[in-house]
Amino acid sequence: MTLERPALDGPGVAGPVSARNIMRFVSLLARLGPACLAGLIGFLTPLQGHAQARTLVESAESLYNNIYVYREGNVFAMTFGYNRTIYTESLYNSLDDRDLPVVYTRYMTASLLYAKNVKSVLEIGFGGGRESWYLHRFLPEASITSVELDPKVVELAKKYFGIKDEPNFNVVNRDGRLFLQQSKDKYDLILIDAYRGPFVPFHLLTKEFYELVKAHLAEGGVVAQNVEPSTMLFDSAVKTIHSVFPQQDFYLGEGNVVTIAYDGPPRSPDDLAKSASDRDASLKLRYSLSQMLQQRRRLPPEGGTGTIDPNAKILTDDFAPVESLKAIESHNRKWPDPQ
Repeated sequence: MTLERPALDGPGVAGPVSARNIMRFVSLLARLGPACLAGLIGFLTPLQGHAQARTLVESAESLYNNIYVYREGNVFAMTFGYNRTIYTESLYNSLDDRDLPVVYTRYMTASLLYAKNVKSVLEIGFGGGRESWYLHRFLPEASITSVELDPKVVELAKKYFGIKDEPNFNVVNRDGRLFLQQSKDKYDLILIDAYRGPFVPFHLLTKEFYELVKAHLAEGGVVAQNVEPSTMLFDSAVKTIHSVFPQQDFYLGEGNVVTIAYDGPPRSPDDLAKSASDRDASLKLRYSLSQMLQQRRRLPPEGGTGTIDPNAKILTDDFAPVESLKAIESHNRKWPDPQ
């Protein structure tokens, strides 16, 4: 999910980015490293509007979202609207189905260099399906399962975003947490990119959720999650993930931060570099893992570095396990639009 640039037509325009959130983002970039300050340009540029008008191709109101599909030249955009602000869920280059126009989605694939094996992938939060379809194109023998709460989103992805029914590519209409609770399968990669407007659904941010994710990782498996850094929950999200996974690496992608987490001892730079080189050679990926690895940052939540607010709280479920079905249903309800 990324904050959408102002629309020239359609349901509304993107609201202003607050000075407080921009300052939080600049502060985060500084903590991740001076080289990352250049990424601020990529964050602000989409907010300045665009020269060409987009065409609204289709809009739909589902049980969970107000969905808008735009077309600008050969690029399709799926956006979700809330309170006169629209949030980009996916971009699709119809001339190249191996392109990932949204930069942070490329860094989600950096998880490939961490995993011991790449035979099974679970994605929570399908959107337009571009991340999982990219992996399917380069790992056709791997079993890829994407879980998407909203069946209308899947319908529009198949209609406009080049998604097809193919062997080893499966899309399930289900809440991601409930899917994991009811599944016995384990995965080499688990990708989490589920958003409701500007926020990750709370039940996909708690310690109990990450413990469930960990239980579904195969040996040597890793989890990658897109975490929007300008929200007040960022520090808590980092600490919560760290409470379950001792190792966390971070990649900045134009206003979003991808965190890659795994169990066990930390991987050495030389080990990661060799893994990236080997996977680049064997998979022939569009986006080089070796190049992405150069943007790796360590952001330890503790240890006197001052990188994470010491007062940030670890997020936990606000419901007992026996009440999870009812609570998750409540969390999934569509937000009312005051307009």
